[in-house]
Amino acid sequence: MLMLKKILTHFFYPLPLCLGILVLGLVFLWATKRQRLGKALVTWGTVLLVLLGSHFLSPVLLGPLESQYPPLLNAETVLREGGRDAAGSPWIVVLGGGIVSDPALPPNSQLALASLARVVEGVRLYRALPGSRLLLSGGACFDPVPEAVLMAQVARLLGAAPQDVVLETESRDTANQAAIIAKIMDRQPVILVTSAAHMPRALRLFANQGLHPVPAPTDYKTGEPAGFNPLILFPDSGALCLAQDAIHEYLGLAWAWVRGRR
Repeated sequence: MLMLKKILTHFFYPLPLCLGILVLGLVFLWATKRQRLGKALVTWGTVLLVLLGSHFLSPVLLGPLESQYPPLLNAETVLREGGRDAAGSPWIVVLGGGIVSDPALPPNSQLALASLARVVEGVRLYRALPGSRLLLSGGACFDPVPEAVLMAQVARLLGAAPQDVVLETESRDTANQAAIIAKIMDRQPVILVTSAAHMPRALRLFANQGLHPVPAPTDYKTGEPAGFNPLILFPDSGALCLAQDAIHEYLGLAWAWVRGRR
């Protein structure tokens, strides 16, 4: 079921979706007499590809997800305001965001950009909170190496003490991570580190398991530009990636709602 869900999700991503519409339109144009339908599909596929590949629409889709929780600039203050003892030993839970394992590369080059940003933020908070510990979460899915294993290697490279790093290597999606981590944490103080766009869905799933962590979003991809950049007038793959991230999260929220994980 998990694999089927992950595969089906990709059909709704901008590039497969637009190409699918375009190919279907070409089939109608070249292999049938339904020319008007073929032209309509080609037109809509092209328009959708241009819109999703523009830097005008993609930030509009992703921005509302990223802006729900501010970055955790002062973790100690936030913990105290939340009634938690920052002088204790809060857990900093870092969720995996993808890897491509290759022993020929250093560990940091094997992490996806999202995973690398999350580990860096986790270690930053770990260094800012004496006595804290890192829980790195991510199992093996399409790659044979668990995400948490490579994340731990990078965390140690960044200065995390091995005895302060705990791995969770069984989970395969966010809902699974929330369920497993809830059992490990047993209502201990928790700071949750994940991408800003992923944070709303992650917090909902963790709340469903009885955990209410302090959000520490990272890996921001939208924001107010410092000045006008004429290159944003051109559609490009970067904007498609932003749209893909947004669609992935909205689909995940919809799936959680359908499954009753609100």
